[in-house]
Amino acid sequence: MVSDNGQRVDFFISHAGADRAWAEWVAWQLEDAGYTTELDHWDWAPGENFVLKMNQALDGGGRMVALFSAAYFEPERFTTDEWTAIVAAKDKMVPIRLDTAKAPSILGPIITASIQNMDADAAHTALLEAVRKALGERGRPHQEPGFPGPGGSGHLRRLGATGPRLPGTLPGVWNIPNRNASFTGRDKLLVQLRADLTTGSTVAVQALHGRGGVGKTQLAIEYAHRFANEYELAWWIRAEEPALIGEQLADLATRIGAAPADATPAEAWDALATELRTRARWLLIFDNAEGPAALRPYLPGGTGHILITSRDPRWQTYAVPLDIGVFTRDESITLLQDRVPTLTRAEADQLADDLDDLPLALVQAAATLTDGLPLAQYRRLLAEHISALLEENRPDDYPFSLAAQTRLSSQRLAQESPQAAALLNACALLAAEPFPLHTCTTTPAEDTPEPIAALLRDPLAATRAMGALARHALARIQDGTLQLHRLTQSLVRDQLDDGQHAQAARGAQALLTAANPGNATEPATWPRWRDITPHLLAIDPRAITTETARDVVRDACWYLIDLGDARSALPRLEELHHVWGAQLGPDHEGTLWTANYLAMAYGSTGDAPRARDLDQDTYDRRRRLVGNDHPDTLSAAHYLAARLAALGETEAARNLSQDTLDRRRRVLGNDHPSTLATANNLAIHLATLGETEAARNLDQDTYDRRRRLVGDDHPDTLNAAHNLAADLATLGETEAARNLAQDTYDRRRRVLGDDHPSTLATANNLAIRLATLGETEAARNLAQDTYDRYRRVLGDDHRHTLSAAHNLAADLATLGETEAARNLAQDTYDRRRRVLGDDHPDTLNTAKNLATAAKAASDTIE
Repeated sequence: MVSDNGQRVDFFISHAGADRAWAEWVAWQLEDAGYTTELDHWDWAPGENFVLKMNQALDGGGRMVALFSAAYFEPERFTTDEWTAIVAAKDKMVPIRLDTAKAPSILGPIITASIQNMDADAAHTALLEAVRKALGERGRPHQEPGFPGPGGSGHLRRLGATGPRLPGTLPGVWNIPNRNASFTGRDKLLVQLRADLTTGSTVAVQALHGRGGVGKTQLAIEYAHRFANEYELAWWIRAEEPALIGEQLADLATRIGAAPADATPAEAWDALATELRTRARWLLIFDNAEGPAALRPYLPGGTGHILITSRDPRWQTYAVPLDIGVFTRDESITLLQDRVPTLTRAEADQLADDLDDLPLALVQAAATLTDGLPLAQYRRLLAEHISALLEENRPDDYPFSLAAQTRLSSQRLAQESPQAAALLNACALLAAEPFPLHTCTTTPAEDTPEPIAALLRDPLAATRAMGALARHALARIQDGTLQLHRLTQSLVRDQLDDGQHAQAARGAQALLTAANPGNATEPATWPRWRDITPHLLAIDPRAITTETARDVVRDACWYLIDLGDARSALPRLEELHHVWGAQLGPDHEGTLWTANYLAMAYGSTGDAPRARDLDQDTYDRRRRLVGNDHPDTLSAAHYLAARLAALGETEAARNLSQDTLDRRRRVLGNDHPSTLATANNLAIHLATLGETEAARNLDQDTYDRRRRLVGDDHPDTLNAAHNLAADLATLGETEAARNLAQDTYDRRRRVLGDDHPSTLATANNLAIRLATLGETEAARNLAQDTYDRYRRVLGDDHRHTLSAAHNLAADLATLGETEAARNLAQDTYDRRRRVLGDDHPDTLNTAKNLATAAKAASDTIE
């Protein structure tokens, strides 16, 4: 085979990533023996096609040294492609067995050489004998020839190169902590780390950073042991106390003879730095470093390697930062099942999710379960007493339990920055989602705790606080947002005493109020509502003590309802109504507005009777408390009329809406949004009662006013357009109705999305218009799509879903699919009877359709 530079290559080294140290040792031995080799991470640029490279090796007459191991035969490995490609040309494969793993049966006949459990000399001899046999070099001596010229065996050593020792052997200068016998996973990370450290000729410095308990120290220890044969010197420095770093490096200087025993730490370090700059193949590990400033004086030049573990992510100037995340779910499950064999995979998966896949938490949990605590009880305690539970079973090789570590980090943060600590505690009461601190632009209220008020007044103070949280690895900071890890959040919340919790609740309330995006019915505010809503849904209602904050929490639910996600808002509104009703009383503003929002959620999820009862109660209370003409009473009347209409009480709905419209025009004016909302609803009632001309005139007026006031694309304008299109159709202006419905549908898809209930309502009406114009196939396709989306978004029994089913059944009948039409009509009729009652107009309408479909099906059969 020929390499990219035109030189012949004798052997291509095929290996699994976990066996990289072995691959480097084998390649070095072969090169030293006078053969040429090609090794992926030595010779290939990132992104090159490994299959193409392997084929070039084989086509050029080279051979593949395959390092057989358990990792080599894992199905997802690239090595599977390598050995399966060469199996047809077995004479080109030189298998070297590293462990006792069984090869696939197709490779059974191939004779393999083994170097497992051999010392360096024996392994060297076995390797060279295997490749010489493969090459047919029967007469080549086993000992190095004496010829001193270029090439031949031993030429790398004669050039002064030092090669790797046999994997698993330790260098003479070594103080790395003992290897964790239960180390799990991280293979890809270790391979990446090795590749990053061996790229380039300058000193390689990698900073492993991440939250506490993620396994940074364990990863550094495993790296040192796995690649120990690549170094002649490996030294561990405990870096959490900067004042003690110099003494530990002085010990190393004395150990290797770079400085006398009586040298001062400064003198010893200078001598050591000089010595390291003249050496290769050394590794320094600074564990648990505070930050870049503490290590800056102790980073030597040279061609050695440095690993740093730290919670601080700010290493860009001095090192390549490598963010160490939590385990993959498969790694978590493997760890748990290895340590607690009685766990099923499903149970391990569930527990890993509870513990956020954090390695330290998983280890502690496994130890507690091994002690005999049942899994169900463990998970219950995790929800109720997480700090006490995660104090238990600290690993011997870890200085603190996860709970103690979180407590210490919080205390250190409070000493460094009271504002950052207040921010941490406040966010511990919110959701485990990024909190958009950069959107908190309003002036803090008078009752805002001073540390939080300072952050809200000064963006630079907020930036400094977030930086402190990042340095202590208590939050992830990005683009003006901060996010607490779920487990960290639970621990911080659980560790607050009563006074701290009350202060944190006031802080959380202040943050939510300051981040208020504004009117939830305005599409321009929706991106900000999307970011803040998870936190408004998560905070305990008992932590909300001001009406301003209650408004924001309720409006988050309104935002969800407006987006068509009333099912998500409903349980939250039920909780708010229950808690605030008990705290404030049934006549309080907070309770009444929450009841109004809850009724809206009931109505949007198809529970019209409960919505009507709640709105009736609110309306009655408003009239008694503030009178008939008060804007709040008129709002209650507006919503009550909608509930009556949904229940088929159209005459009563029409009368109440007419009275409300007259009052709102007098109190608020003709162009007020609330006035136009009632005009919109009244027009619907008029149309339902057959007063189509009056409905059309009112809808046209509402549409024109809304276009002028808020524009063509505003949801309110599109509501009016939707209703006006229906009026035009009823009046026989079918083409105009179809055009307006199409335009409204296109706009609603763009503004609201394809699955929004309002978009689907217009799609439903547009399908009817298409059918009326004879475009039956297009009508059927749109009706089917609308019905399918309604079922997914609102459920099978929602009145809008049933309306779509009703129309689709009609289209199917028109197209001659009479059996399908009858079945769908029957199902719709049965559901409408159960949901709306036998006498509801919609039920009666479907009954007519069913009769028609049944007759058509009967005629077809005859």
